[in-house]
Amino acid sequence: MAAPSNAEALIPQFKFEKLLNQDQAGRRIVLQGTIADQPALLLAERAAFDADESHLSNFSSSLSHIQNLGDNDIYRWYMAHSGSAQGQPPDLKINLIYPCTDQHLKKYAAQAVRHVTETADIYRHHVRPYMQAKRDQGRLNWVFNILDGRTEQQDVLFRSPHDTTPDDERYLLLPDLNWDRKTLGSLHLLALVERRDIWSLRDLKKKHVAWLRSIVSDIAANVSRLYGIDEDMLKCYVHYQPTYYHFHIHIVHVSLEAGATQVVGKALSLDNIVSQLATMAGDDEAGMDKVDLSFTLGEASELWTQVFLPLKEKRLQ
Repeated sequence: MAAPSNAEALIPQFKFEKLLNQDQAGRRIVLQGTIADQPALLLAERAAFDADESHLSNFSSSLSHIQNLGDNDIYRWYMAHSGSAQGQPPDLKINLIYPCTDQHLKKYAAQAVRHVTETADIYRHHVRPYMQAKRDQGRLNWVFNILDGRTEQQDVLFRSPHDTTPDDERYLLLPDLNWDRKTLGSLHLLALVERRDIWSLRDLKKKHVAWLRSIVSDIAANVSRLYGIDEDMLKCYVHYQPTYYHFHIHIVHVSLEAGATQVVGKALSLDNIVSQLATMAGDDEAGMDKVDLSFTLGEASELWTQVFLPLKEKRLQ
C-alpha cells in the first residue's frame, strides 16, 4: 500500500485503458487502467458544491461557455462550464426559472416532507377544486404554447400526424429539461397529450384503457426508432401529484437511477395503472377518481398548507 507521503503521486501515473462504467447522470465514472504496469481501477465522483456564501455569491458570474438548450415561457435550460475549461465538455446542467413565483420558491426550498392519503372524498371536495384554481390562473400557458405550435417547436421530437390521427389520440414528445439530450442511459422524455380533458391520472377511467395501451405502444415504437433503444429498455410512468395539471407521461431508460422523479410516493407505473383500470369493477365510467392515493408533500406546498394540514387539524371536513 502506498505511504501517505506519495499517495497523491499515484493518480498522475494512472494510464487509462477504457471506461468500465458510469452512472446515468455522468457524475460518477469507473476507469480501468494500469499504474506501473499493474492493473488499477480509478473511481471518480464529482465533489459537492461549495455552500459557502462567498463562493455562491460569485457562482453565476464564474460560469463560462454557456449554451442555451431551450426555453419556454419562464423556463430556460443550459449547459455550462464551472470554470474556463477551454476545449472541455460542459460539466454543469443549468435550469433557470425567471421570473420565478412564490410557488417556485416553496417547491424548491429545503423542507420537511409529509406522507398523506388522498381519499376519493378529499379529491372531490378539496383537491379537484384546487386543480381547477391552478388551471384558471394560467399555470398551463407554457404547455398550451407547445401544443399549439407557438413555442419550443425546435425541441419537439415527434408529433402525431394530424391528418391520420384522431384528435383525442394525438401527442407530442419532448426532452425532459433534466436530460442532457445525449446520454442514452439517462434518457428522459415527456409525452404531452393534445386532448385537454384529462388533467391527471385521477381523470383516467376504464373507457381509457384502449387509448392508454395504444399511446404507450406508439410512444415506445417512436422512442425506439428515434434513439435505437429496444422497447423493453423503456418504462413509462406518471406523477401524482403532478407538477402541472395537464396529463403527461414520463418516458425513461430503464437504467436511469431512481432519483426524485421516480421516487415512491410520486411516480406510478403507467402499466400498473392500466392494469388496475382494466380489472376495476363497474362500467366504463369507473376510474381512478374513486381510489385512495398515497403520496408525499413538502410542508411548504400549497396542498399541504391549504388542504391536508387543515384536514389533519380538523379545520376542514
